[in-house]
Amino acid sequence: MEILIFIIIHWYVSLFCQTFFHHRYSAHKMFDMSKAWEKVFFILSFITQGSSYLSPYAYGILHRMHHAFADTEKDPHSPKYDKNLFAMMWRTKVTYNNILHERVEIEERFKKGVPQWVSFEKIANNWGLRFFWAACYITFYIFFASEWWMYLFLPIHFVSGPLHGAIINWCAHKYGYVNFKLSDTSKNFLPFDFLMLGESYHNNHHKHSTSPNFGFRWFELDPVYLIIRLFNKLKIIQLKV
Repeated sequence: MEILIFIIIHWYVSLFCQTFFHHRYSAHKMFDMSKAWEKVFFILSFITQGSSYLSPYAYGILHRMHHAFADTEKDPHSPKYDKNLFAMMWRTKVTYNNILHERVEIEERFKKGVPQWVSFEKIANNWGLRFFWAACYITFYIFFASEWWMYLFLPIHFVSGPLHGAIINWCAHKYGYVNFKLSDTSKNFLPFDFLMLGESYHNNHHKHSTSPNFGFRWFELDPVYLIIRLFNKLKIIQLKV
């Protein structure tokens, strides 16, 4: 039972930071927040994503490129140009690392307003810390796993950040339904998004990329939007719409 609870908690708290901070704030600036709160969410993202921590700066640029070049050869993660999910994940990783380590020149429109905390990123992206987080997950399993097969879930913890993105970038461009006819292949992967906290309403998002609410139809509940509304009332963030 402890292992199941740990998987669920880690899945959703890391996913929340990715969709709230990396996606809706860093990439799309759907709301504003102070520099102090920015740093709070940098740290929370590091804690929740752990060994698979993603730089909000590199993620923000990568995702803006995805929208600008959706389903073209310049798209950093379109399933149209990869034979399988793992090939797409690898290509995304290469592009992400090139952005993170400044190996390629990035257009100014993709960098504008994306939050960056250089000194913190140098620490958070350290491989020693990634192995430390992995060791923490393994230790938890040693104490609480009651069957050998439970250890097969460890990779979920190791790569939760990239895995969340891969599920949407692969599945939500191949499977599901559409509310809006667009020039790209984006789809709403799940009608009731119990798995991805609203991220699976990908067709809706591609149509209304600046809307903090990814749901459109009455049954498309976006739980993160409810939290965004709460944070707005608490003055943690300031909604633009």
